[in-house]
Amino acid sequence: MGLMIDGAYHAEDPAPDTDAEGRFQRAKATIRHWITPQGPFAPDAGRYHLYAAWNCPWAHRALLMRALKGLQDTISVAYARPRRTDQGWVHDADGPYSDPELGVGALHAVYARAAPPYTGRITVPLFWDRETEQPVSNESADIVRMLNDAFPGPDFAPAPLREGIDAWNARIYADVNNGVYRAGFARSQAAYDAAVAQVFAALDKIEDHLAANRYLMGDTFTEADIRLFPTLARFDVAYHYAFKCNIRRLMDYPNLWAYAREIYAMPGVADTVAFDIYKQGYFSQSELRNPLGIVPAGPVIDWTAPHGRDHSRA
Repeated sequence: MGLMIDGAYHAEDPAPDTDAEGRFQRAKATIRHWITPQGPFAPDAGRYHLYAAWNCPWAHRALLMRALKGLQDTISVAYARPRRTDQGWVHDADGPYSDPELGVGALHAVYARAAPPYTGRITVPLFWDRETEQPVSNESADIVRMLNDAFPGPDFAPAPLREGIDAWNARIYADVNNGVYRAGFARSQAAYDAAVAQVFAALDKIEDHLAANRYLMGDTFTEADIRLFPTLARFDVAYHYAFKCNIRRLMDYPNLWAYAREIYAMPGVADTVAFDIYKQGYFSQSELRNPLGIVPAGPVIDWTAPHGRDHSRA
């Protein structure tokens, strides 16, 4: 995905993404400023710009929170092209994949404006501050929480539930959100076997939990549900095939599948989902996973089918 070292972009990333046992290791985000009313980054309407990509689940978290909070007119978005190049995430000069904010051709040009000079991978989402002309954060979990806490709209992480939400977030990240990547990017049979087993053990537990609970936190829809949904949206169309997470499909879990469709039906959520683009991204040419770059035609999935969960929400 490219790497920046002291503000200079390198198309070849010299750092391995797997350990000696073939286990995938995700690089940590390092731009982690915080938006607060009293700090240098105040939650002013129209001040911030979000760099995202339709096929990235980490960016999807931020897009979901932005939509569910009703912040579409407060925070602008630029979408990168679905397939990365040797320049990483890139933008067209105009059209739906352009950057109307800075007019950059590649996202690394935005990272190059960071002070001090940035060292790290070029990832989305990236939150940009127009006032200081600096990146605020490239950590999706922080961006999601900041959008919830600092801006007006529904509270998806209420204080009485935060301990439980944070516990769910930790489990979902390790076993599901990042778990599918540990399966898909594994470079040994043992690493894959361990990762894929952990993914489905977690999904099995969530399936059982949803048999008695409408959402992860009982009757209250929270940030934990928002952070789980991007993986569910990509599961059958991408992870099941491209990442070999094929023990079961999302559609094979009655509770999880109905839960996912209910979230998809919430106002604004479907506008953050692009199934065809997911396939373009996850089935892009890869020496290890898809050497010919052929994108499959299926599967055909009806996300608009009635979910049967229309009882009132607390």
